[in-house]
Amino acid sequence: MAIAIVTSMSTTIQTRKRTANLLKELMKKTGAKSYDEVIAALAKEKLKVPKSMFGSNPSLKPFTEEEESQFHEF
Repeated sequence: MAIAIVTSMSTTIQTRKRTANLLKELMKKTGAKSYDEVIAALAKEKLKVPKSMFGSNPSLKPFTEEEESQFHEF
């Protein structure tokens, strides 16, 4: 038996029920808000992806539209 994880994104990942249950448990244990967060964290951990690959300061919040427009005026 297989279970499909479907999100609002355009990708569907099919897993066995046991794998889906493991992901659900990891979601609860880690406080992740989605299967995507769980899978991404597992992939980053396994691939040993340095945080530096995701911007110079990943703790900064994104610019607002107003802030961004100030830097892009012609």
